[in-house]
Amino acid sequence: MPRVLIADDHPVYRDGLRLMLTSTGEVEVVGTARDGAEAVALAAELAPDVVVMDLQMPVLDGIEATRRVVSVAGAPSVLALTMHDDDESVFSAMLAGARGYLVKGADQDEILRAITAVAHGEVIFGPALAARVTRYFALLTGARPPEEEPFPQLTAREREVLELIAAGLANPQIAERLYLSPKTVRNNVSAIFAKLQVADRAQAIVRARQAGFGR
Repeated sequence: MPRVLIADDHPVYRDGLRLMLTSTGEVEVVGTARDGAEAVALAAELAPDVVVMDLQMPVLDGIEATRRVVSVAGAPSVLALTMHDDDESVFSAMLAGARGYLVKGADQDEILRAITAVAHGEVIFGPALAARVTRYFALLTGARPPEEEPFPQLTAREREVLELIAAGLANPQIAERLYLSPKTVRNNVSAIFAKLQVADRAQAIVRARQAGFGR
């Protein structure tokens, strides 16, 4: 059961989210924070698996708080949950180290899925943000035209992992082949799914083989 810290400066939303999550019996809320500075302190003290982080908070904003939370060894994953879905907020949270991003208004099931995903090292974004995130990664990697290089939004390492996924290798085999930890492979696989906008391994394999991977 993921252990969760909630950071939000609005007491009604913060307490409502705490009650909602606790009522599901699927996560344990270990604490709440009223601002970014308190979130950083409580993350160090309580060692949650996930920090659900608002971005607009007093004392220390959620972007800087995220950066500080994830900067230490064994840090929790951060899930941004905010009112703002503008590009600057989304990409600033990503660059700060958030592993997920949801807009307030997401329903209970969406929030629970996102918490579980980031707790297991996956990367997750709300459906409305997926295309923008993919375009952003394409720009970051200096993507060449698709006809020159399939999936230019992937990093070199992610392309290696996708090649082995397409060849039918499971995560433990990929980890052994590339001399990576299982967690690193899981993180790469999750990033690949997000960037290719596929729901699972089967869809990723189909897309990769259509592009010539795994042959």
